[in-house]
Amino acid sequence: MLLAMLCSTSAWAQLQGTDLLNEPTDIAPDFRNFKNTYYLADHVASFDPETASGTIKYIRHEFTTRMAFNNMLAGLDSVGANEFPTTEYAASPELPFSLQFVSDRTVRLKMTSGPQFVDEEPSLMLVNGSALDARSAWSYAKTEEGHSYSSEYGKVVITENPWHIYLYDEEGKLLTSTIHQSDVTNTYTPVLPFSYVRRASDYSRSMAAVMSLSPDEKIFGFGESFTQFNKRGQKVVLWVDDANGTQNETMYKPIPFYMSSRGYGVFMHHSTPISVDVGKYFNAANSMMIGDDEADLFFFLGEPKDILDEYTELTGKASMPPLWSFGFWMSRITYFSEAEGREVIQKLRDYEIPADVLHFDTGWFGVDWRSDYKFPEDRFPNPEKMISDFKDDGFHISLWQLPYFTPKNTLFPEIIENDLAVKDRKGNIPLEDAVLDFSNPKAVQWYQDKLEPLLEMGVGAIKVDFGEAAPANGIYASGRTGFYEHNLYPLRYNKAVADITEEVHGNGFIWARSTWAGSQRYPVHWGGDPATTNTAMSATLRAGLSMGLSGFTFWSHDIGGFVTATPEDLYRRWTPFGMLTSHVRSHGNPPTEPWEFSDEFLEGFRKADNMRYRLMPYIYAQAKHNSEHGWPMLRALFVEFPDDPGSWLIDDQYLFGSDILVAPLFENVEERDVYLPPGTWIDYQTGEVYKGGWHSIEAGEIPIIALVRNGTVLPHIELAQSTKFMDWSKIELVAYSVEGSGASGKIYLPDGESVQDITLQKQNGEYQLVADPFNGEVSWEIRSFEE
Repeated sequence: MLLAMLCSTSAWAQLQGTDLLNEPTDIAPDFRNFKNTYYLADHVASFDPETASGTIKYIRHEFTTRMAFNNMLAGLDSVGANEFPTTEYAASPELPFSLQFVSDRTVRLKMTSGPQFVDEEPSLMLVNGSALDARSAWSYAKTEEGHSYSSEYGKVVITENPWHIYLYDEEGKLLTSTIHQSDVTNTYTPVLPFSYVRRASDYSRSMAAVMSLSPDEKIFGFGESFTQFNKRGQKVVLWVDDANGTQNETMYKPIPFYMSSRGYGVFMHHSTPISVDVGKYFNAANSMMIGDDEADLFFFLGEPKDILDEYTELTGKASMPPLWSFGFWMSRITYFSEAEGREVIQKLRDYEIPADVLHFDTGWFGVDWRSDYKFPEDRFPNPEKMISDFKDDGFHISLWQLPYFTPKNTLFPEIIENDLAVKDRKGNIPLEDAVLDFSNPKAVQWYQDKLEPLLEMGVGAIKVDFGEAAPANGIYASGRTGFYEHNLYPLRYNKAVADITEEVHGNGFIWARSTWAGSQRYPVHWGGDPATTNTAMSATLRAGLSMGLSGFTFWSHDIGGFVTATPEDLYRRWTPFGMLTSHVRSHGNPPTEPWEFSDEFLEGFRKADNMRYRLMPYIYAQAKHNSEHGWPMLRALFVEFPDDPGSWLIDDQYLFGSDILVAPLFENVEERDVYLPPGTWIDYQTGEVYKGGWHSIEAGEIPIIALVRNGTVLPHIELAQSTKFMDWSKIELVAYSVEGSGASGKIYLPDGESVQDITLQKQNGEYQLVADPFNGEVSWEIRSFEE
């Protein structure tokens, strides 16, 4: 019974024959339903090369059955009209489609399944609400079968009969194409081509954008997905969900974006539910089943870095978080009082555990979990002084909250009376709780007015928890139902908190769990509630890799896991993995504080934490540089090595920034097999040198394997107990170089204007700085890793 109550996967609901509240909406069954009518994109009825727009004729089909050799086969057959009067409706409608050339690497395809009577509004997912027009970067040519548009980086070809869109790279390699019915006549498998469905249940329409997949093509992305890294052969349901863990198919952070190993990426510019069959049913077809009655797809050309740069140019790049946020966050569920908080930060300093943030989770309210945005006087007698004292000691605080208000919450009547909650069809609220409607500007203002005093008091960050339960059947102030608003809810929620934080603090830093496309503009997001197991640790890494391939530069997770008390051995191995991600927090069921474990563990935790703080100049420079390009801090190997086939196969290692390769220990072992991309790699802890390929490598003193790319300069800083106390006027440059005479890296100072390149050249056996980017403002200590 408990499992049935907690499980949130569509598979469980199907198994039980029931639907559960907030069950992910999988629209795939609508595209194989005998009751529905299917309209297959057939040929171009008209086209204007100047505007790159025209119309497509669609041919009506229905599913029929045929018995063959004691099998009942179902397939699509063309049928006549079924409307009356027959003079009033088109049996084979001609509907608009268009191409928009957004940049020399980005092409937009828009199609519709029927008339659009709603004025197009600025998109919350796009920077400035719209996409740019770079038509001049593309040249047009008429072809024998249709039309061609070319840029420096590729070509788009339209054939008129049958209708196709073909996408090529700059060398003429076919990347992908739309699938027409004629493309699948050579198989017995009934494949739905590019089309739309008209449902018999309510006459609504949804598009199926079906694209080709090539042999050995791999697909990555779709947000923070916990399943296998390469999505080829899977069905992905894009519906924001409280995943209740990190090892099932649902997602806190689905993103309607993916990239291919073949050299292209796709953004599905929609907020409706989307189900993507990535060659699962038919391995040559990638079927994007979009809930919307339009298809709005952006295609990006290039290698992974190019694709991420283009995608985030469209949907937004991450703002740069404040320096203190890169320090260690100490938390548990939950600290209940100022006294507890003071005790924890004192012990962090006494035990010399560098830290910058103390997080108060659900217990800082008068009643645990009841979010009323007020410190209770009995447990927090003087919060302003507490925050001030903490800051003097190098600590910021973070506060938990959520956007659902229980009937016992003192704010509940105010929300209802002022129409700030999501409504149901009658005008009541659809759930027990009042769910704040962030599509309502008045609700956003009300909410920000609650947060503003806390931020002005000195609170460093708001934990933007939950956000996955926006009612699917709700009526929103935007005028739309949850079918369109549910997935947008986290984006609106993230933005509301980031905006007021930026207004007060000058930065929009938040700590959020749920997302949608565009949420990367509002860092940082953490990975939900993992189990305290080895498999949860490895799934968490896969999720982080997928998140980084979905436009998110910054990402974190609860080191050690969340659900139960963490076994010491697991916590020992998980800690350095957390320390080598963009942001790091210990959080979960107590105990989480390192002194609550053995002395050996405490010492190991301290060493891993010290490593991070010493590497802060590297972390900070990589953060700034990557945020400017939309690249992830925790990145798949193929982002840096797209020409290396082996790098596309690895999902249990990552690059931390551009130059440190990390292989966590997912089991209770001291060594593991590690794949190294081509080149030479140097063990950060032991100084051992390895060539590219597979190696069995033993972890160093800190239980993780970290190797530095040959020819790299890693900047270090003198150890401090908080980023506040770091002396950025003294930087140590360590050259990791065994071939040649030079090494290079990047440096970015707090409040600096830009990331600076640093280059070391070996002269007379010693490394020298080729040029000082700060003209003597920084004192450089230079050495080789061998010293």
